[in-house]
Amino acid sequence: MANIPYMKNELFNVGKPKVYKGRQLDEIAFPIGGIGTGMISLGGWGQLKEFEIFNKPNKGLFFNYTFFTLYAKQGDQKPVTRVVQGPVGGTYTGWGSGVTRMDGSGLPHFRKCEFIGEFPFARIEFKDPKMPLDVSMEAFNPFIPLNDKDSSIPVAIFLFHLSNPTEDVVNATLFANLENKVGFPEVGKGVIEFKERENVSGLMMTTKKHAEDSPRFGSLALTTTWKHLNIQTCWLRSGWFDTLHNFWDQASEHGELEENRETVEAGDNATDVGSIGLKVSINPGECVTLPVFISWYNPNFEKYWGGKATWKNYYATIFSDAFNVAEYVGKNFDRLELETRLFKDSLFSSTLPEPALDAISSQISILKTTTCVRLEDGTFYGWEGCNPGSGCCEGTCTHVWNYAQAMPYLFPNLERSIRTADYSFNMSPEGHMTFRMPLPLGTMANAGFHAAGDGQMGGIMKVYREWLISGDDDWLKSIWDKVKMSLEYAWKHWDMDKDGVMEGVQHNTYDIEFHGPNTMMGSFYLGALLAAEKMARYLGENDKADEYHRIYESGRKWMDENLFNGEWYRQEIRPAQGTVEELKYQYGEGCLSDQMIGQWYARMLDLGDLFDPDKVKKTMASIFKYNWKSDLSEHANPQRIYALNDEAGLLLCTWPRGGRPKFPFPYSDEVWCGIEYQVAAHLIYEGLVAEGLAITKGVRDRHDGVRRNPWNEFECGNYYSRSMASYSLLLALSGFHYSAPEKKIKFSPVVNKDNFACLFSVGSGWGMYRQNAKSAQIEVKMGSLTLKEVGLPFSANTRGIILAGSAISATAERCPSCDTCCDYMSISFNEPITIKAGETLIVDFEC
Repeated sequence: MANIPYMKNELFNVGKPKVYKGRQLDEIAFPIGGIGTGMISLGGWGQLKEFEIFNKPNKGLFFNYTFFTLYAKQGDQKPVTRVVQGPVGGTYTGWGSGVTRMDGSGLPHFRKCEFIGEFPFARIEFKDPKMPLDVSMEAFNPFIPLNDKDSSIPVAIFLFHLSNPTEDVVNATLFANLENKVGFPEVGKGVIEFKERENVSGLMMTTKKHAEDSPRFGSLALTTTWKHLNIQTCWLRSGWFDTLHNFWDQASEHGELEENRETVEAGDNATDVGSIGLKVSINPGECVTLPVFISWYNPNFEKYWGGKATWKNYYATIFSDAFNVAEYVGKNFDRLELETRLFKDSLFSSTLPEPALDAISSQISILKTTTCVRLEDGTFYGWEGCNPGSGCCEGTCTHVWNYAQAMPYLFPNLERSIRTADYSFNMSPEGHMTFRMPLPLGTMANAGFHAAGDGQMGGIMKVYREWLISGDDDWLKSIWDKVKMSLEYAWKHWDMDKDGVMEGVQHNTYDIEFHGPNTMMGSFYLGALLAAEKMARYLGENDKADEYHRIYESGRKWMDENLFNGEWYRQEIRPAQGTVEELKYQYGEGCLSDQMIGQWYARMLDLGDLFDPDKVKKTMASIFKYNWKSDLSEHANPQRIYALNDEAGLLLCTWPRGGRPKFPFPYSDEVWCGIEYQVAAHLIYEGLVAEGLAITKGVRDRHDGVRRNPWNEFECGNYYSRSMASYSLLLALSGFHYSAPEKKIKFSPVVNKDNFACLFSVGSGWGMYRQNAKSAQIEVKMGSLTLKEVGLPFSANTRGIILAGSAISATAERCPSCDTCCDYMSISFNEPITIKAGETLIVDFEC
């Protein structure tokens, strides 16, 4: 662990949920919303921090007087009332007028709180010596792998857990308030009415200001399944501070607001606030959970950038309004909570190292943010990230989303929808692919700019990944001709002599063009050739497969011989015109962190070595040695700043042997979280586990709640999609590989081998893999898993194989490629087996 400033236990201790308190709460904004629905952010001390639900990012948008309040009266004692938040943190300056009163900051709060993040659940424990109840709150939105419909519901669910440790009955009321901001930013003429239905009751909020086809049309709902309610459809309309005074006086003195179930309508440009109160008597020793749902429905998505257009959100094809959303949640609540909690418990019962588990769990939350959109037919569409008031860099950018590995495994149907759209609308007749998909869906892309070499070649590897995960032959066949066209476009512009080396002008994720051979583009190209060879052979196109393989072998040989300098692979600059000295924004002799990105993909997809394996390992060691800094205090960065001072970070490029250009490529001095995760996972694949975990810990230490939000790793915008490269840490640490076409799954953990557990997810099912010194288990939690072969990291003979209590016949043999160099057992079943939900395959070994 040379040059690693962390103790071994800091890197390798088994992960557990992180607890945030004190100043660590200041930056927390935990996203709660469905995939492609927008979200509400829960702040560190329990405040509803941001409402980004109006079909675009709205950083800083909060709803006036929208908070929770708890009244509790123990026996004959004086009642205690608290805003259900910890002490107000952050800055007390505001905009020069102090802390805002509009969120209840000036009212009594709980004296202490702790925030526990276990995405998709957030939990806050509240403490106050005067409160007779033990109080905690959980918040979540359904997150169920493979179930993208129920994971795309526009709702935030809050569960208030109240337990009575006293010897008296405690009478309590939980108040939930919501401002009717329907129509934002053009509010007014909002209607609030009380509704009582079979599954939920509460407030329905609409607007008369906007027609049903307007982008401003929509609805909100504040509901609960609780039956004993106090309702106030409209707070007092008055001047100065009367409104909040009136609410607090009623809530704190009587534990009940003046009942008003009449429908109300606000004036133009005005808004009203409504409340529901959940009333309960809690006996000594009793625990009660009070549920509150905030749902939203803004059906008409407006393309607010470029040429204007409007279409329906995916969720608007399923639900009719916000109360209909709440009705669905209420009816299915037990299942939605159970299945979401099953995923959370599975993920956090893993024995992955703490930095890795933190990175994986926190960054899958990006799927629940405004970075993600679902088009009317359910197709997934993503920004790179989000500006405060708009998306940043549209079009599910191919070279950025190359890095994101969470959705392909957790929601493979959504990931396949991107590939289908890419090959339907993003390709010109000659094979040129734009790297930003145009909207509305169905608009054909205009090939008016460079194709992105990394995006286009990475797309072919992603097709192979999606096919491995799903096993959907019909889907592969439907796009195969265009996949080949996309690959062979390289022979027209990048590799015209078909020698396996990309030599032309190569646009890439750094927003510039590399000129001449380099392994960032080259590794993607070699990986695409190998992936295409595999698919071509499967589809019976052996001549085409042979051609791809020949070009691959030629390119591999040339790059190994001509670009490797003994420590890493360099760029051979070949200007399209002019001289090397005149060409700006190259890296030349530099050590590029992304130079082996195609090999990272190949490791994940079990494609083997794209280059000489010794050179690959040496290169990855050099990237860590030269590019990762445990302290950036001495680093000069004139570019964008994502890490600084004493923080650790991986630079995009360094020039250890000199030769740094006067003007290196843009971003070269920056630190990008997504590339850090890509390099970290690849280091782990190459056996440099401590180095990979050190990079990961450096990323997560920067996002500690004090300086940055743990659930927002930004780059060119908030919630940056590239950070979902963190999911590849799970794949690397578990040694996971899967092929649905071959019905084959493999595991080979590199940590905690005698007590290993981690989540896995593929197209047909998800569950847990566990192993100890004597056995391995594959448990399916939901769906199913059909297998012909299982690969496990054991050298001993099998003692028995059991599925659902019954013995299974199988043939076990050592790794066929070697006799002594590894401990690996391949188990082939006489007939394919199917592990169903709730079943476990157990393999015992003679150890």
